[in-house]
Amino acid sequence: MIYVCSLERVPATVEEVGAGRLLSLLAEGTLMARPARLGPEQHLLLNFHDIAEPQDGLTPPSEAHVRRILDFGEAWDALAPLVINCFAGISRSTASAYMIAAAKSPGRDEAELAQELRKLSPTATPNPRMVAMADAMLGRNGRMISAIAGIGRGAEAMEGVPFGLKLEG
Repeated sequence: MIYVCSLERVPATVEEVGAGRLLSLLAEGTLMARPARLGPEQHLLLNFHDIAEPQDGLTPPSEAHVRRILDFGEAWDALAPLVINCFAGISRSTASAYMIAAAKSPGRDEAELAQELRKLSPTATPNPRMVAMADAMLGRNGRMISAIAGIGRGAEAMEGVPFGLKLEG
């Protein structure tokens, strides 16, 4: 199971679900304390901004970031939950959950997976730049991009609705 939450909810979520791995996606300089139950090899912290297009002074998600996210997901044995967080739990983290779930379940329909994401979190707004790069890397021929576009932007919120996403439908 993949759990998505905001930075503020990381300690409680990691403990509540018994997480075995943590993926954190934050802007450079955002303070992040790794929960004590997880060793350094169980936590990947990547620093980039939640933007869809390059902007002066900001670090956009890159192919290297997306590759590291997919590799971290591939190395996850799924025996203990994976928690993914970004600052608000709305965009970078939901994109990463979608990408990893798609990679772990290559036969799963991209649109069904996107609809499940929307059902679980009305605030989910997966970062389209990240999804597009993952779509190319996973050979999904635009289906991931179309599926995320199909669910549209999530409800406006300061913090996303936390949720758990099963790997299989």
